[in-house]
Amino acid sequence: MKHIIGCLDGSIYTPSVCDHALWLAQRLGGDIELLHVLDHHREHASVVNFSGAIGFASNEALMEQLTEVEEARARVGLAKGRAILQEGAKRLRDAGAAVITTQLHGSLVETLTARETRDSVVVLGKRGEAADFAKLHLGANLERVARASICPILAAARAFRPIERVLIAHDGGASIRKAMGFLAQSPLLRGLHVQILAVGAPDQARRTQLEDAKSQTERCGAIVTTRTEPGDPETTIARIIEQEGFDLLVIGAYGHSRIRSLVIGSTTTAMLLACRIPVLMVR
Repeated sequence: MKHIIGCLDGSIYTPSVCDHALWLAQRLGGDIELLHVLDHHREHASVVNFSGAIGFASNEALMEQLTEVEEARARVGLAKGRAILQEGAKRLRDAGAAVITTQLHGSLVETLTARETRDSVVVLGKRGEAADFAKLHLGANLERVARASICPILAAARAFRPIERVLIAHDGGASIRKAMGFLAQSPLLRGLHVQILAVGAPDQARRTQLEDAKSQTERCGAIVTTRTEPGDPETTIARIIEQEGFDLLVIGAYGHSRIRSLVIGSTTTAMLLACRIPVLMVR
């Protein structure tokens, strides 16, 4: 059993996060918790900024008014969060899933660190509520969670579509080996068509790594092929996903190799958003 944590923030990705959480729960036999976190630092930033600008000679009545404004904003934030959770829970319950909802104050990273276990899978959108869609930025929370999380993370695409073909970007590093271990011990990929891709020269070491990875993945009931492609990992992976119609990308979440560093880096932003499919990351 896995504990699926779907992080909702009211962005355009919210329905997709719910749908991807449902897919994970159905494949893994897990339960779903929908989580909304109110960042208290952002809530109180306006009061702090105003008080500094007004100074010691400020009008006490004005400060009281500013405080009231911030308190009202916090109440609106709570109400908005509850509405987001209610909508998400209804979507999942209508699909037959059991779900609980949780609303907390704090930062998302600190909250997840306190709640997640090694039996958790975290789902969040590639971009958040405040994202600038014109600039193709990944959500700031996605980067921070990817750095801090001990469990797999599914970065949801803008819309859910059935997942039948999976591409695993394999670089031989520690993160992807951990990802292969997770996949081999779970029913997540059972019955799905999986291709394990290495980018680089087809030397003996790489062929051995791919064969070992194939054997691991076949143990979970997946239909597995392997391939090696020359070129640059960023452009090669994005091209293959686009041309061959994969539905899910699996990658190591954070590290120093060319493939693993995709998730936290300037090139990753363009690639992950351009490929338009969900990305499962294991750190």
